[in-house]
Amino acid sequence: MEKKKYKKIQEEDVLGKQIDYLLLKRLLSFAKPYIFSISVATFLTILISVLSAVRPRLTPIAIDDKIANNDIPGLQIIIIILIGTLFIQAGVQYLNAYLTSWIGQKIVFDLRKKLYSHVMNLNLKYFDNTPIGRIVTRVTNDIDVLYEVFSSGLVAVFGDIFTIIWILYFMFTLDVSLALVTMSVLPLLIYATSVFRKKARDSYRKIRVLVAKMNSFIQEHITGISVVQLFVKEKDTIKDFEKINRAHTEQNKRGIRYYAIFFPVVEFIGALSIALVIWYGGGQVVQRSISVGVLISFIQYIEMFFRPIRDLAEKYNILQTAMASSERIFELLDKKSDIVDSKSPVIIKEFKGNIEFKNVSFAYNENEYVLRNVSFKINEGERVAFVGATGAGKSTIINLLCRFYDVIDGEITIDGINIKKIRQEDLRRNIAVVLQDVFLFSGDIRYNINLGENTISDKKILEAVSSIGLDKFINSLPDNISHRIYERGTTLSTGQKQLISFARALAFDPKILVLDEATSSVDTETELLIQKAILKLISGRTSIIIAHRLSTIQSCDKIIVIHKGQIRETGTHQELLEKEGLYYRLYQLQYKSVI
Repeated sequence: MEKKKYKKIQEEDVLGKQIDYLLLKRLLSFAKPYIFSISVATFLTILISVLSAVRPRLTPIAIDDKIANNDIPGLQIIIIILIGTLFIQAGVQYLNAYLTSWIGQKIVFDLRKKLYSHVMNLNLKYFDNTPIGRIVTRVTNDIDVLYEVFSSGLVAVFGDIFTIIWILYFMFTLDVSLALVTMSVLPLLIYATSVFRKKARDSYRKIRVLVAKMNSFIQEHITGISVVQLFVKEKDTIKDFEKINRAHTEQNKRGIRYYAIFFPVVEFIGALSIALVIWYGGGQVVQRSISVGVLISFIQYIEMFFRPIRDLAEKYNILQTAMASSERIFELLDKKSDIVDSKSPVIIKEFKGNIEFKNVSFAYNENEYVLRNVSFKINEGERVAFVGATGAGKSTIINLLCRFYDVIDGEITIDGINIKKIRQEDLRRNIAVVLQDVFLFSGDIRYNINLGENTISDKKILEAVSSIGLDKFINSLPDNISHRIYERGTTLSTGQKQLISFARALAFDPKILVLDEATSSVDTETELLIQKAILKLISGRTSIIIAHRLSTIQSCDKIIVIHKGQIRETGTHQELLEKEGLYYRLYQLQYKSVI
């Protein structure tokens, strides 16, 4: 295929500077189907916060009322209530943890499914400009980050807030002045939390960018490992990866450093609060203004008070990480395909295969035209070949015919109907393309021929295999068409992969067949086998053949010569030789190279 020039892919920008509440609202919309479960989980969380806050409230009762008055039966009742509260809280926490994890998994499943479906329906231009590793990061890592929000973050926030509220309520009901002393350290805590939040937010966003960059690098270089090893670039590649990996590690260490500073600061503020309470409360006890039980209860509440505040700070940073991931996820979800079906599509009951290009011009990038004013007609059942130098525009014609891209000027029709008025699904179901670089999926041979299409039975697969001449190879395998193929079919020869792609095309029984350099990467013996397969394939079908080897297209009904995006010559093999034009010169060059 000809090379296409695209704009330089820029590094991912760090999007946003703070929590985008519209973005958060959009993210929470995925929780709507599970609103009942979330309500139950929220209720359970609030119940846990109540049970937690009740225990210290029983302390002054146990000390001041029961122990001070030698009321052993009453003390035993208080102890039973405390133990019962712990058991109930443990049971509620189990149910809550299970339910919130279930909610998180369901939401993440829905979001990942929607994102993957969206990616599958984007047009090829998006993939031309976007590293695959970045897309993989969106569908995997970025969505995994959101699991924490929906499982441990979303509902747990309510628990932390209500725990703080209950603690404040009980402290103020016990002693207002002591409660105010406890709250005197809050300005320090608010300032520390604000600084930590700002620093951690920036760190998390940079980490997400570096994760995407790392995934892109790994995906690209593992895919091209043969080139890396062939040119002995392993060390250079490892050095380049080390730079990205080091940047990622340093950014994570930076985030860890913020945590390492923040949590001891919170502990110090908590200890300071306890010290103030003991100092002030101790004096009140001496003066008999408050009881020892109230003082001990306050110390318990202070220890409980700073725990949800630390949790809220952590939840905030989980939310920040989620925002960094969500804005990238929604950025991808908001990508609209340039190729859309007509609102009132024309339904063709049976394709005949008449193709016409009318004054078609096209450019991958603005003002960089690959095709200029191209017009030709292919009748039903005709065999037409396109020849020309690399980059002439041959493969672009196929991309436009399959509507992977839309023309800039002119129109393309099939059976007299503009392909923009035909549903993409209907159009592509009737076109089979066999490429030079065959792509095989991980799975068995059966799947790589029928691609999971249930209407294509094993019988039809075996008929296609037999027609192509692949049956001898298939029968030599222990599992026949159930034989497992690994990623990209690395255990098969180029010819075997090519023949499987021919069997795939034949099994789908298209009306239009496209062979794009289908024999250029095989040896002469395999090419002869493939030529026989091609004869089976093109029988009764409109066929478009793109080939560098002119010997393979001499029997075509028509040969179209393309040069620099324009049609220069059209005719049969013999007619074009007699013209002694571009085709003649190409033929002479190939003939001389063979001699």
